[in-house]
Amino acid sequence: MNQRKKVLVAMSGGVDSSAAAVLLQEQYDVTGATMRLFTNEEIDLDREKTCCSLDDVEDARSVAFKLGFPHYVFNFGDRFKECVIDKFNRSYIEGMTPNPCIDCNRYLKFDALLRRAEELGMDYIATGHYVRRFYDESTGRYCLKKGRDISKDQSYVLYGMTQEQLRKTLFPVGELTKTETRALAERYELINAAKPDSQDICFVPDGDYARFIESTTGQHFPKGNFIDKEGNVLGQHNGMIRYTIGQRKGLGIALGKPAYVIAKDPAANTVVLGSNEDLFSTTVTAEDLNWVSIAEPTRPLRVSAKIRYSHQEQPGTLYPPENGSLLFVFDQPQRAITAGQAIVFYDGDILLGGGMIRNQ
Repeated sequence: MNQRKKVLVAMSGGVDSSAAAVLLQEQYDVTGATMRLFTNEEIDLDREKTCCSLDDVEDARSVAFKLGFPHYVFNFGDRFKECVIDKFNRSYIEGMTPNPCIDCNRYLKFDALLRRAEELGMDYIATGHYVRRFYDESTGRYCLKKGRDISKDQSYVLYGMTQEQLRKTLFPVGELTKTETRALAERYELINAAKPDSQDICFVPDGDYARFIESTTGQHFPKGNFIDKEGNVLGQHNGMIRYTIGQRKGLGIALGKPAYVIAKDPAANTVVLGSNEDLFSTTVTAEDLNWVSIAEPTRPLRVSAKIRYSHQEQPGTLYPPENGSLLFVFDQPQRAITAGQAIVFYDGDILLGGGMIRNQ
């Protein structure tokens, strides 16, 4: 009789990872693990809107106890600060708008946690992401597909995964809808069966990014000029980190017509305002590329692409990377293409790869 393989389940305290543990128990020896990324005292957490709080750790431990498997808590606070929080702050200061969930997956779940799992003699790690993994024998690659529940698909934030990480990672809820996941948790009477999904960025639960950046860096970001495309001064802004591309509300300036943030210049400390039409563009340049389901392209490809998590992917042409940078041209102009966000490429349901948007 073959010995059951061992899997370490990344348990956030939410229903998805708990349901993943239920499914895995049918054929694996399961151990649960929750990453402690910061303390409740460090950040004012609301358990209704975030993950990784002390309450979430207790929820994960409760589920593990009820299902009868061990549960560990690993302190990755230093690595989280270095790879996620510090990068988040630095990106905003440099005029970009980052997605810290991508970095958390890249540096914490599928790097630090996977290495810890290997140290513990585990064969796999598993998460509650809504995404599907498969092996393509014709190419010898592990591939990712969107989750069956398209409304919950999380493939966008996993474009940075390597082949080695994919080989050792399981996504049990990828074939389920959210309704089915909750029903499974209810059937097992798990404490978090009806727990709301986490919202916003876990370490900035109130959404006040500027306050967070100033308090954690100790820096003050001075007022500067709002300017138009020609460089004419329109008024004063309250610190560049308080604005994002596409923003209209909260500008604190009246021009007699709708105004939107269309660009930022950290060196000059200026925020450029324009019309909604000024926000539309067809071209994207991207760096820090990673290819998941295919090797790096050597010829132009017709694919679709997403420029943010909530964006509905749109068709266009991907041109082969040169010196670590690529050009993607959408068939139709897209609104608010933003430096610091990821552009992720798809062929139907299959995630091809992605990179970080650099054009401003």
